[in-house]
Amino acid sequence: MVRRFINKFYVLLVFLFLYAPIFVLMVYSFNDSRSRGNWEGFTLRWYVELFSDRQIMSALYYTIIIGVLSAVISTIIGTAAAIGLDRLGGFRRELVMNITYLPVLNPDIVTGIALMILFVFARLQLGFITLLLSHITFNIPYVMLSVLPKLKQLDKNLYEAALDLGATPGYAFKTVILPEIMPGVITGALLAFTLSIDDFVISFFTTGSGVSNLSIAIYSMARRGINPRINALSTLMFLIVLALLIIVNIRMSKENNGKGEKNYASKKQVFASASSSDRVSSSRLYELEQQ
Repeated sequence: MVRRFINKFYVLLVFLFLYAPIFVLMVYSFNDSRSRGNWEGFTLRWYVELFSDRQIMSALYYTIIIGVLSAVISTIIGTAAAIGLDRLGGFRRELVMNITYLPVLNPDIVTGIALMILFVFARLQLGFITLLLSHITFNIPYVMLSVLPKLKQLDKNLYEAALDLGATPGYAFKTVILPEIMPGVITGALLAFTLSIDDFVISFFTTGSGVSNLSIAIYSMARRGINPRINALSTLMFLIVLALLIIVNIRMSKENNGKGEKNYASKKQVFASASSSDRVSSSRLYELEQQ
């Protein structure tokens, strides 16, 4: 009893430590004072001024565009790379896996400087394109690592069976492989989008003048003092991401329940057909015995 209480209390402390700063930020986004130490009343002023701040709106625009594009492109490339890697074996698979882990384990500042030098060497002007390419680059390994476990759980004979039944490779992939690995693909896409929104170090080294995401904009504003409009923007982003996660989880749970019901119905049908055949064979055997 005491141990159970200690375990629950420990979990409560962990969640409190994780979400207390976000709760404080959300509360102070409704504070009528610019000071973070004084509460001067409830207001929605910062939310109204948020959408009239051109600097924040420009940074939000680039953040969402870069996040969505990098998530989509890195998900496509990462999923294809994970499928190809799953088909490899032996030394080649281990070599590619170790190369895949390098961007994950590498410090962000090293990756940012390396990408900046690469873009300068390739004579690419630092800006939107270089920022997008850098986000795609560091997102691909995370997508691969999210999809690979689902591929390991997949029955290798399903794809071959679909081809033997006359399906084209594209149709077999769309109807057999993709539905089975879709949870991993969605997880990788959400992770890529979150990492893209959250990134600062790599973006700082690979962007140019006139293009900045929210992390760079917040860093620039923090040097002059935190603007309360940042609190309002962070609150809205947190609520939007939370709503997306809830919708995805509800949808995935419904799909899993639907698959379970279909499997249960198919099993009942098989058992019913087996039982009917058993009854037919039994009645036939009885007739033969009577004869």
